[in-house]
Amino acid sequence: MTKSVLIVGGGTAGWLCAAYMARMLSADRPGGVSITLVESPDIGIVGVGEGTFPIIRKTLGRIGLSESDLIRGADATFKQGIRFQGWNTNGPLFGDDAFLHPFQVNAQHSDMDLLPYWLLGVAGDVPWATASTVQAQAIDAMLAPKLISHADYAAPLNYAYHFDAVKFGQVLRDRAISTGVVRIIDTIDDVRLDEKGAIASVQGRASGMLSADLYIDCTGFRARLIGEALGSCFTSCRQQLFCDRAVTMQRPYDRPDTPIASCTYATAQPNGWIWDIGLHSRRGIGHVYSSDHCSDQQALDALCRYIGPAAEAMTPRLLTFEAGYRPVQWHRNCVAIGLSAGFLEPLEATGIGFVELAALILCNLFPWSGDQERAARQFNTQMATRYRRVMEFLKLHYCLSRRTDSDFWRDNRAKSSIPDDLQDRLEQWRHRPPSFLDVDKSHDVFDETSWQYILYGMGFRTDIRARAGALRFHDEARREFESIRLQSANALTALPPHRALIEEVVAYGFRPVARATR
Repeated sequence: MTKSVLIVGGGTAGWLCAAYMARMLSADRPGGVSITLVESPDIGIVGVGEGTFPIIRKTLGRIGLSESDLIRGADATFKQGIRFQGWNTNGPLFGDDAFLHPFQVNAQHSDMDLLPYWLLGVAGDVPWATASTVQAQAIDAMLAPKLISHADYAAPLNYAYHFDAVKFGQVLRDRAISTGVVRIIDTIDDVRLDEKGAIASVQGRASGMLSADLYIDCTGFRARLIGEALGSCFTSCRQQLFCDRAVTMQRPYDRPDTPIASCTYATAQPNGWIWDIGLHSRRGIGHVYSSDHCSDQQALDALCRYIGPAAEAMTPRLLTFEAGYRPVQWHRNCVAIGLSAGFLEPLEATGIGFVELAALILCNLFPWSGDQERAARQFNTQMATRYRRVMEFLKLHYCLSRRTDSDFWRDNRAKSSIPDDLQDRLEQWRHRPPSFLDVDKSHDVFDETSWQYILYGMGFRTDIRARAGALRFHDEARREFESIRLQSANALTALPPHRALIEEVVAYGFRPVARATR
């Protein structure tokens, strides 16, 4: 018997989930899963999270979306990492205080573990991200991570995307419908439960009763099914992550040939931070802040100062949220995906990544036999652990800051706001760097290299002098650091300007060069 899935709510989460499940569960073939998505014409898309993480490339490849179509349809550009400015001290924003979290890792350039040698000063007075990867210089020069001749989602440098969230949702919608997903435009007025407390049906204002074997809640922060109807509890992370609001603006480029940044800029403010994302036709800029530490007007004023005089002609948009997640995201016959399941904050762009992970895990645990209880238990463990670990990674950015200009930053260093597990790891890392031992590949979204980039970008000190005598490959390490430096110089001549590649893709699409065969 054909299984049926009803996704309630569209937007990025709903349509990404629909497109992924349609491909993985064969919605367009006999015996596959029947997938219907119902979205309200009255609810707009929340535009937080225009950045993504590199796993998005594998996801989009799996759903069969052309990379050229993505760039054309979603105003997309390449994202090679995040540049943090002003997070360490009260000093200059673009001086020694800035650091980079690139997506490229040292292992992609060298077989050696170079970090211990960097800690001992073998690379000289060079930031870890610059010493260990060629990506830092490519980002500084606003270059693309690939060439027009590279295949979809393939490149010499690791990357993700920036895109217009509304347009991205439309691209995903078209792709999902083309692979068998049925779209219903309607407003859900009621959710009816059966005698066991599972969802029996939902009531559409125009379409009447809609029922399915499995319901997916993509209704955003409202959590219409998982929260309002089923009462799945929400765990707040507000004691660790203070930011709970964002005020945003869209800033057009001054000139059509303005270079496009190939990273997200995250610039610290007295009571939060500002993201700055370069799309093809505009920049998306937003101030994320704590309402416990400043007023909405103060936050808007800070954003306007960042943008400059051009802000006077722009219309701000206020978004509110609470950092946290639902430990039980699959309850009975309902799965929450997206904002209905949880949201931590825009830092490190994990919102869409959680949607991808939830869709991937759901497809692998899909209850073909009808046994939802065991699948739900494993799904909930997997997702809750991921949220908790990401929360700790985000907290790392705040608790290591040496800023003293506001209560916001001083409060972030308070021991009571730092999770015990994170405190324990920070103590261990005073005498050894983060390694594979500190991450669980089954649950961690960020691997040890990401922890390293943030830790040492924030000026953390790891004293490994006790083991210095055991590190005997200093000459080899110097050669490796020099090799990476030379590779960086080559990248500056081989890679095209970011804007130039985007405009070439829009005009002609990627044109992969076929490999010669013997």
